[in-house]
Amino acid sequence: MKVTSSREKLLEGLTAVAATIPTKTTLPVLSNLLVETTERGIRLSGTDLDIAVSIEIAAEVDAPGAITIPAKRLMEIVRELPPAPIKLATAGEQRITLESGRSKFKLLGLPKDEFPAFPNIKFTNPWKIRSSEVQKLIAHTAFAVSVEESRPILNGVLWELRKDLMRMVATNGHRLAKMETPWASEASAEFIVPPKALEQVRRLFPADEDLEIAQGANHLGFRSPFVSVFTRLIEGPYPNYDQVIPKDNDRIAIADRAALTAALRRTAIVASDQTHRIRLAFNTAMLKFNVQTADVGEAQDEIPVRFTGDPLEIGFNANYLLEILRYIPTDEVKLTFKAPERAATIEPEGWSDPAKYFCLVMPLRLVD
Repeated sequence: MKVTSSREKLLEGLTAVAATIPTKTTLPVLSNLLVETTERGIRLSGTDLDIAVSIEIAAEVDAPGAITIPAKRLMEIVRELPPAPIKLATAGEQRITLESGRSKFKLLGLPKDEFPAFPNIKFTNPWKIRSSEVQKLIAHTAFAVSVEESRPILNGVLWELRKDLMRMVATNGHRLAKMETPWASEASAEFIVPPKALEQVRRLFPADEDLEIAQGANHLGFRSPFVSVFTRLIEGPYPNYDQVIPKDNDRIAIADRAALTAALRRTAIVASDQTHRIRLAFNTAMLKFNVQTADVGEAQDEIPVRFTGDPLEIGFNANYLLEILRYIPTDEVKLTFKAPERAATIEPEGWSDPAKYFCLVMPLRLVD
């Protein structure tokens, strides 16, 4: 293999693939990335056996070939080189040289045959989806997945493809985020996708591209003309989230999102490090915040709100509220309640986007 690439293009490709390379592995070849020539240049690929990423960059190919190279060292070298063309050439199956200006490096790699094969996914009749629509769903839901290993099914995002809409749902059992957007298709399918894979999709595909998506036996593949992402799916039935969504919340508060966020941040400073519990008291025109932590101190604050219904005192994990508010896309937020022990909902107020966004958070028991 003999190829010449610009430093900028090579570094861009390496950066895109690097997030997939595991930092620790018992399989040495997984610390390497696969470099192989194509008709348009070179393809860089990396995998941790659960997620695989491949990106093609422009390069001049003088001789075809392929080799795997230690990803970390290659990226560090390219990052430190000056902005000039970089020549890569293999010497046998396990050695590669890099030249740029007066700089020259030799690295030991591994043969291409040792690199794991990517999942066998056929893009014969793929679903075609605008990247920006998928990215919007990912950005507004993936944060809510569980990080605990006790319920692996909640470690993924439920992605539903229906005849007239596309929906993503994520929950950790204490909070839930759901977004759906119109989508004209005859498809009907659902998957549970690891959030790490969705983050690669959000990061690597430009918003203005059309994605092709196809399903294998237990994998999902995404591709555009120059980028491919493959991920192993999480198996099992996803909980019936509709059962926990309240249908009869009759107490409604409309608040300024920035003011609500700021007050939560201030008062949460003295909240318990274990529960992050904060007391919210709603009445017709005012929301009062109260935190009392035995070994820390107390905090009070208040902001104006528009509230309808009987006065209410309810407790929440402040971190869950702040996390949800970070993704609310409007200046005002709508909160609904039924009772202090029932789930509350949080939605954007006055949003004109055709997508529908909905979050739920479970309350904490108040301790007097």
